[in-house]
Amino acid sequence: MQDMKTEAEQYAAARIEAAHLKVEHPMQPVWSAVDDYFGTLLAPSDEALDAALAANTQAGLPSIDVSQLQGKFLSVLVHLTQARRILEIGTLGGYSTIWMARALPEGGRIVTLEFNPKHADVARQNLKNAGLLDCVDLRLGRALDSLPALASSGICPFDLIFIDADKRNNPQYLEWALELSRPGTTIIVDNVVRDGKVIDAESDDPDIQGTRRMTKMLAAEPRLTATALQNVGAKGYDGFVLAVVLR
Repeated sequence: MQDMKTEAEQYAAARIEAAHLKVEHPMQPVWSAVDDYFGTLLAPSDEALDAALAANTQAGLPSIDVSQLQGKFLSVLVHLTQARRILEIGTLGGYSTIWMARALPEGGRIVTLEFNPKHADVARQNLKNAGLLDCVDLRLGRALDSLPALASSGICPFDLIFIDADKRNNPQYLEWALELSRPGTTIIVDNVVRDGKVIDAESDDPDIQGTRRMTKMLAAEPRLTATALQNVGAKGYDGFVLAVVLR
């Protein structure tokens, strides 16, 4: 457990350092203001959501939660797909989990996987404060260790799968998403644009290379139809993949 925690803390520290080194785009104030405008009207925050973000900050978690509007987008997708069984790879502090869990129909359930014990503790408390622990199964450990257990647990297939963990392992996460899905399952992969760096074929960043390998897999996989969308907003410049399992 100590080794796991050490590796997780190193990963979080690297993400924080990268955020500090990031140069703000001159349009960032406008992007953030537009997010505030639409967020206030279409995705208003509340006590539980605000408390979750505050708890994440107080605990020193990296500030890489989905934005307010992105959380509402996930919520809308749950309603759109009428998902009853959701898999989330990468819990962080549970902010995105809260958005999706609130959209579940009665009897629905989310399985969310988190590598870092500290993050999992914070997320569990946030979910408890939001009154959602009964519909969330939070599993601690490496996702690539937890996913095989899910395949034999009888929980799957999942209706909606949200991948938002370490990007270097995106190819393996996509393989498991297919294994744990059914025709019609929706798969979302977050943070695929990487400030535009995804187009750098010579990048030595394992997250860039992992995203590029996953994208090639998407293009070649006959069981999937997929697209990628760039977006700007309060979180800067990034994007996501949206895919549907065909067979």
